[in-house]
Formats: sequence, C-alpha cells, structure tokens
Amino acid sequence: MEQPKPEPIHDPAPIHETARRLLANVERVVIGKHDEIALVLAALVSGGHVLLEDVPGTAKTILARSIAQTIDGADFSRIQCTPDLQPTDVTGLSIFNQKTREFEYRAGPVFANVVLVDEINRAMPRTQSALLEAMGEGQVTVDGVTRPLPNPFLVLATENPIDQEGTFPLPEAQLDRFALRAGLGYPDEGEEISIVLAQRHGHPIEALEPAITADELRTLQRAVEDVYVDDLVLQWTVELVRATRRVEGVAIGASVRGSLTLERTARAWALLQGRDHVVPEDVERLFLPVLGHRLFLTASFLADTRGLQRDEALATIRDRCLELAPPPAPDWDA
Repeated sequence: MEQPKPEPIHDPAPIHETARRLLANVERVVIGKHDEIALVLAALVSGGHVLLEDVPGTAKTILARSIAQTIDGADFSRIQCTPDLQPTDVTGLSIFNQKTREFEYRAGPVFANVVLVDEINRAMPRTQSALLEAMGEGQVTVDGVTRPLPNPFLVLATENPIDQEGTFPLPEAQLDRFALRAGLGYPDEGEEISIVLAQRHGHPIEALEPAITADELRTLQRAVEDVYVDDLVLQWTVELVRATRRVEGVAIGASVRGSLTLERTARAWALLQGRDHVVPEDVERLFLPVLGHRLFLTASFLADTRGLQRDEALATIRDRCLELAPPPAPDWDA
C-alpha cells in the first residue's frame, strides 16, 4: 500500500533550532543524560507531566531547576511532600483580611511554570489528589472559584523506589495523569568525574542562562501538532496500546489516555530529534516510559519475574505486545 510522504512543518528550521537550544542548555548542567533529558522535555513540549522514580542524589531536583532556568521568565517552585502536608499547602487558600473584612486568596506553590513535587508518595492520598485537577485541566478550584494555572505548566514529581516506609502508593487515577515515568540513573565513571570537576568552583546551575523564551516554548508546543504521523503508524500505535489489554501478564492494560499520550509524546520526541515526522522506532522507544506505569501486572507474572527489576519485567510485556501488534513499515522513500 503506497503511503504519502510526510508533510514538513512550515519553516521547520527555527522550530528545530529552538528545540536544540532547549535540550543543549539543560545538558550543560545535567551531564551525560541526553535521552533521559529528552524524555522529560518531550513531556514538557507535549503538555504532559513527568514522574521521576530514582534513588536520591541523581540530579532530579537539578533537572527541574535547569528546565525552569532555561525558559526566560519561568517560575519554579518546590513542594516537599510529608505526611502532614495539607491540600491547601499545594493549591493555596483564602485568608480573612482584618482590615478589608474580606477573604483574600493566597496562591499556593502549584502556581508556577515548573513545579517540583518532591517525594510525592510521602504525601497523604488526600493531598496527592489536590494535584489531579491541576495536572489534568491546568486549573485549580478553591472555595468554589476556579483559577487557571500559568502556561507553560509542568509538574515533575519524584519518588524513591527503595524507601517504602511511611509512603502512600499513588492511585491509578494519579498515575494516569503523568505523561511518562522516567529515571536518570547513575552516571558512568567518566561522566561522574566530569560532574565532580564541574562543581569544584560552584554548581553549573548558578551560571545557567535562559536559552528560550516562554513564547518560543509555546511555539514548540504548537509545532508538535504539525508533526506528521502516518496513518499506518497511528493505527499501529492504537493497536499496541490495545494489545496491553489482552497480553498475558497484564491484569489491567492502558486506557484510551494511554493511546492519546503515546501518540502526542511520540510527535514531541520526533521534534526534539530534529524530525518533522514520527517513525515506528519513536513509538517503540516511548512504550515503557509512557505506558509502563499505566499497566497493572498479574500476580502470577510478578511471581514468575520476581528476580527481575520492574523495567526488565515490563520489557517482557512490551515484547509480547510487539508480537501481538508488530510495527508497520511505511515506504516514505518510494
């Protein structure tokens, strides 16, 4: 079946140059994590949010700060989650002003362009749910009044996969609000040496200058809509998500939101790679980051893979899904 060639983005050079500057500027601070940074930025450019699951000391906070400082004029806030954190500590609250005899709204830390929610699974479920409306709809409702959040808006939430004492697992609805789950991991030896040398005279983030404006970021986000997705690739993306609902080892597969997020994030990923069209490899690369945290595995599969890390077990599920829904091969060069 003959397929149409990809339609290029209108004047793609400035778009790709902006994407390059965005990625390169963050890499000045977070060393040796090109793909991991690109994943997080793909979520940002596609309007999604990221769950960073990693051990302490792997630059999760620095990554969030670097993204905020890269965007000229962007606000950054940090929410340190603890069991006694209240929903109003996140969203803000109305306080009675004795002078005016009226209630005045004091905005919470969620009103920022880049919000780091540190150790989100240490907050009580009631507090975790305070982020649902913000992440899903870009707004916050307090005392019956709905207030829009800044644009752009990115939530970077972290959780420690090792320390489980005093934590509250994220519910399915909360997990589904994250476009993808990622981790930075430890650097290799050469990268770790470079990190130590770079911080002899202060942290590189202290000298980090903005690389793009908020308007340029919004232009990038609009450009994602113009990235070409071939009909065969689109159909296969949906088939791949649907395969998670019937593959052996999965109790609950990804929802329709999984299809929407995988397709949109694949377009953002392609844009950050300097392309104006999505290839099947983009979708396959994003399968685990976008769908992994949306899958609930069966007890028997978990028992069979007990010796494996979660990502290794999920890779088995991915391979089974690819067998059920093999990738297409659009002939764009014909």
